[in-house]
Amino acid sequence: MDSSSPQAASWDKEYAGGRYRGEPPVAFVADILAAARRAGLTSGLYIGCGNGRNYEPLVRGGLDLTGLDISGVALRQLSARMPGRRGSLVHGDLSTLPEPARYDIVIGIQVFQHGHAEAAHAHLKAAQDRVAPGGLMAVRVNAAGTDIAFAHRVTGRHGDGFTIEYLDGPKAGLEIHFFGAAELGGLFAAGFEPVLPPRAQVTWRQPPRAGQWTQWEGIWRRPGSTDGGAGCR
Repeated sequence: MDSSSPQAASWDKEYAGGRYRGEPPVAFVADILAAARRAGLTSGLYIGCGNGRNYEPLVRGGLDLTGLDISGVALRQLSARMPGRRGSLVHGDLSTLPEPARYDIVIGIQVFQHGHAEAAHAHLKAAQDRVAPGGLMAVRVNAAGTDIAFAHRVTGRHGDGFTIEYLDGPKAGLEIHFFGAAELGGLFAAGFEPVLPPRAQVTWRQPPRAGQWTQWEGIWRRPGSTDGGAGCR
């Protein structure tokens, strides 16, 4: 998924239309900051930083983060919001970053769920490869228990997770993956240990929409040692 993909065009349209403008950060931000403090880590990479609703409080909380996003519109909005961080923002996907670069903290909030299961897994694994020894990875993704709000069709199943294609709504025509608990746990079974085991975060939709949106939140550590200072290697 790169900056010329249908997903990028969709997100450009969403951000241009005011997506996340004025919205508060997700509560998971506080857990990430607490885990980083306990580990003595202060820098890293935020994949899918968007226009900054979570990026800004993470930076204000003491983290020096490279922000990566496929939406040029989002990054322009973030640059206007935090002009001092402009030099730390990168337009593109993980392939845009130098291949040897490894980060003490890698964060992905609502970013690893795009595409079918294989694409979502590949994106998550590519991000895992960017975590330095002793580093942390914080993830928030759609959970399979979600009540789907828009018309859709199921395009695939992977263990206790599934993929849909939206037929209407802001993501019409795009595939989105919803992770099962066992599926997500299996992706971290080798090479990582849980710091904050995956938990279900349920958000009830506001009327006239019905049902709830559930997401998994978890933080893992790659065993090894880090110098606790460099953001990448």
